[in-house]
Amino acid sequence: MRLAGLQKLTLLDYPGQLACTVFTQGCNMRCPFCQNADLVLPERFEGGELLTEDAFFSFLESRKGKLAGVAVTGGEPTLHADLPQFLGRIREMGFLAKLDTNGTNPGMLEQIVKAGLVNYVAMDIKNAPSKYALTAGIPQTQAEESPAARMQRNIQQSISFLMEDRVPYEFRTTVVDGLHTKEDIVCMAKWLEGARAWYLQQFIPSERMVGFPGSGECMNMTAPSSQQLLDMCEAARRYVPNVQVRGV
Repeated sequence: MRLAGLQKLTLLDYPGQLACTVFTQGCNMRCPFCQNADLVLPERFEGGELLTEDAFFSFLESRKGKLAGVAVTGGEPTLHADLPQFLGRIREMGFLAKLDTNGTNPGMLEQIVKAGLVNYVAMDIKNAPSKYALTAGIPQTQAEESPAARMQRNIQQSISFLMEDRVPYEFRTTVVDGLHTKEDIVCMAKWLEGARAWYLQQFIPSERMVGFPGSGECMNMTAPSSQQLLDMCEAARRYVPNVQVRGV
């Protein structure tokens, strides 16, 4: 595993649990609003010192009886072939494990869930299908086997799998004024109809964002107002009764 950092204590990243958060390096998306550009963009990897697995598990050993769980995030953790072994070691030490994922690797997701290696999954839903590639920073062409088309199929597979309720899960969407409209949220709600939980999160501008390719800036992306989020949430509730606003 390529571990790029560790947050030793979090009350937010693992719902209902006192946990730590470990960040993996590398991602197959380039969401312009992502605030972890140093984990996503290869050119920003240089000079950073990776956290060794030995150091991470030594830390976990020292937190037995103090922390309940570990949130594994990124980047995109499912890009790492040794993720099952990494999660297995966390579980063997007696910790709960939560996985954050963008859902583009349904095979890995199904493997670790079916093996009982995670106790909770949070999957990001970037936008309505028609705007997914733009929001995820993926080139979109008309070719049937384009990266955007493959991504969409994989994401649908991951959504369908999680909605089988094999493991506690949530969907979550970072709402960006300039990328998301109320109509987009309603379209997503229809897509996720019947989901166990869906959270709309407020975008927070940052200098650490990825930005749009070649733009050198983040266009006109701004944070939606609290009222905008609440209105979106109310519109979505017809299809996903458990949708909630988070972070306002």
